[in-house]
Amino acid sequence: MKFSRENLTNIPLLALLSANAIPLIGVLFFKWDVSVIVLLYWAENLAIGFYNVLKIAFVKAAHPIEHLAKLFMIPFFIVHYGGFTAVHGFFILAIFSKGEQGPPFISGEQWPCFFVFVQMLFGIVRHILLIIPPAVRLAVLLLFVSHGVSFVYNYLIKGEYAHAKIKKLMGQPYARVFVMHITIIVGGFGLMVLGSPVALLLVLVVLKTAIDVKLHLREHKKYLH
Repeated sequence: MKFSRENLTNIPLLALLSANAIPLIGVLFFKWDVSVIVLLYWAENLAIGFYNVLKIAFVKAAHPIEHLAKLFMIPFFIVHYGGFTAVHGFFILAIFSKGEQGPPFISGEQWPCFFVFVQMLFGIVRHILLIIPPAVRLAVLLLFVSHGVSFVYNYLIKGEYAHAKIKKLMGQPYARVFVMHITIIVGGFGLMVLGSPVALLLVLVVLKTAIDVKLHLREHKKYLH
C-alpha cells in the first residue's frame, strides 16, 4: 500500500490512523485482550451505520420525489442494518464473553414488527458499554469522531453528496463490515485459543488498520473523477 504526499495531508485519513492507533496503545500499555479489541471493532459498526444514515439524508436530490424516497429508505436501512449489527454483536458476545452469560437483550414490552431488531441492538449496546473499560469507551468515541471527520470533510465539504446514489449507499456499509469482520473474527478466535499473546494482538490491530485504510481510500477514490 503506497502513500502519496496527498495521502499524508489527507485530514480524514490522518484521523482514521489516529483512531486506529488507540488499540495499539491499549494492547501495549493497558493490557487489552482480544475480547476487548473485537468488541471495540464491533462498536465501529455503529459509527459506520450512523454516518451512512446521514449520507442518505444529505444525498443531493435531482427531483423532489427523491426526498420522499428517503423517508422510506432511511427507516428501512436503520431496521435492516440495525438487525444485522445486533445479530453480529450477539455472536461476538457469545464467542468472546469468556463463558459469562449476558443479560437478556430485550427487556420490557417488545417493539412492534421488525423494530424488535433495533430494540435488540440497543440492549446489546447497553450491555457492551457496561462491560468494557472506560478507556475503551473513549476509543469508541474517537472512532465516531474519525468517521465524523470523514463525513464532514469528504461528503459535505468536498461534495461527495452531490454524486452519491441512495441505492449504493444502502449496501455500502455491508461490504466494509463483511471484509473487516471476517478478518477480525477469524483472527480473534485464533488469538483467544492462544491466550491473546501481545505480539499477535498487535498483528491483528495492524492488519485491521491496513484493511481500513485501503477500504477508505477505495471508497473515496471513485469521487475524484
